[in-house]
Amino acid sequence: MRNVQFLTGFALLILASSLASACDPSPLQDICVAIDEPKNAVFVNGKFCKDPKLARPGDFFLSGLDKPGNTANRLGFSVKNANVDQIPGLNTLGISAVRIDYAPYGQNPPHTHPRATEILTVLEGTLYVGFVTSNQLNNTLIAKVLKKGDAFVFPIGLIHFQFNIGKTNAVAIAALSSQNPGVITIANSVFGANPPINPDFLAKAFQLDADVVKDLEAKF
Repeated sequence: MRNVQFLTGFALLILASSLASACDPSPLQDICVAIDEPKNAVFVNGKFCKDPKLARPGDFFLSGLDKPGNTANRLGFSVKNANVDQIPGLNTLGISAVRIDYAPYGQNPPHTHPRATEILTVLEGTLYVGFVTSNQLNNTLIAKVLKKGDAFVFPIGLIHFQFNIGKTNAVAIAALSSQNPGVITIANSVFGANPPINPDFLAKAFQLDADVVKDLEAKF
């Protein structure tokens, strides 16, 4: 019985450890403000860190997230980042945020964050949002209409999207479980690769005519 309990506890510990490794590593110091100048600095988590004694309030501060972004583009959306590139004090802390603005019927197209889970909260408007599970779970679409005050989670690495289905502007704030979550926009990556992916290969993969693929590549 004790052996069974031990093995069960050990299995849970291994599971917890594997889950913990799915996000940024835990910091080993209070702060590690990122700097570009390596002189007298320590390289941690992809950034050089200044001497903690030289940290200032500005290292942990960002203004402007109350200002709407410019949505005058072909997709009708805008993203303002608050990650380690804008707030150097985020280095090693495993968190970041974005403000997303959507014009009427604008969208944040299908994309993925390779290093972060995201939780999105709607501040204004009505959004249709969702993510698609992996092949292992039959590429199931999990989607919902969100209104002001609603929140929705996009699991790490899964393709997801947001679409403003309202006739007015929409605004959302999202938090991500990485100081630098990264983003891969699916259409841009596939049809806008540099150098281009062979159109005959994509035509077979997407079951399209090669000329259609070439047209799509020309757009990206």
